[in-house]
Amino acid sequence: MFLHSHITALCLWCAQPILQSVVAAVLWRRKIHRQFPVFFSFLLTQIVIFAATFPVYGRNDTWYFWLFWIGEAVTAVLGFKVIHEVFLDVFRPYHALKDLGTPVFKWAGMVMLLVSVVVAASNSFTRYPVIHAVTTLERSVRTVQVGLILFLVIFARFLGVSRKQMSFGIALGFGLFAATDLVLYALYSGRFVSRSTMNLITMSSYDLSIGGWLAYSSLAAFARAAAANQLRTQRWEQGMAELQQPTPNDSLIPMFETMVERAFSRSSSLESLEDGVQRPGLTQAAQVRAVAAGMKSPG
Repeated sequence: MFLHSHITALCLWCAQPILQSVVAAVLWRRKIHRQFPVFFSFLLTQIVIFAATFPVYGRNDTWYFWLFWIGEAVTAVLGFKVIHEVFLDVFRPYHALKDLGTPVFKWAGMVMLLVSVVVAASNSFTRYPVIHAVTTLERSVRTVQVGLILFLVIFARFLGVSRKQMSFGIALGFGLFAATDLVLYALYSGRFVSRSTMNLITMSSYDLSIGGWLAYSSLAAFARAAAANQLRTQRWEQGMAELQQPTPNDSLIPMFETMVERAFSRSSSLESLEDGVQRPGLTQAAQVRAVAAGMKSPG
C-alpha cells in the first residue's frame, strides 16, 4: 500500500513539469505571456525547481531539503506577485482602483514577510526554523489566493470580468489549489488525515489546477465582458479618484476678501459724495459723476 501511494505520488509529481511546459508553450504561442509575464515566469521557475530537486530526491537528503524549501519560498513569493498581476489585469479599466490596490498589495507582502521572519525567530530553538517561516508565508499567500477567487466570483459581473478570461482562469486555479491545501493542512494538524494522503490529494489538486490553466490558455477570451451595473462601477471609480485627489473645500477666505472689497468700495463712494457736497462750485451732475467714479474705483 505504501509502495503504491509512493509511486502514485511520483507520477503526480513528474506530471507537473510536463503540464507546466505545455501551458508555457501555449502562452508563448498565443503571446499571452506578454500580458501575464509574472505567471509565465512562475511556470518556468516551477520547471527549474523540479529539474533541481528531482535528481537529488532519495539520494542526498541535505541537498533535497534545502532545494525543496528554497523552492517553496520562491514559489510563495512568485505566487503572491501573480495575484497582483491578476489584480492589475482585472482593474485595468479602473485606474483609480488599480492605483489604490497597488500599495495595499505591497504593504500586505511586507507584512507577510515580517510575520514569516518573526515566526522563524520565535522558533529558532527548533532544528529547522526555516520550515516554520516558509510554511507561514505559504499559508498567508494561500489565504490571499482564496480571497482573490472569492472576490472575482462575487464582483466579476460588476467589473466586467468574463469567466472565460485568462485572468479569471489563473485566479481559479490558484484559488482551488489554495483552498484544498488549507483544508488538508487543517485536517492534518488535527490528525484526521495522514501525511501520505495529504500529499496525494495536494498533488492531484495542483495537477488539476495546471490542467485548468492549460484549458484557459488554449480557449481563453481576450475581450472583457460588459459590466452588469456600469453606473455603480463608475461611482466606485469616481469615489476612489476623489479619495486619492480630494477636491479642495470652499474656503472662507475668498468670501471675506469680497466683503472687504465691497466695504472699501462703499467707503470710497461715501467719501467722494461728501467731497462733492463740500465743494460748492460743483454742479449736481459733476457730483453724481464723482460718486460714480468713486464706486468704479477698486478701493
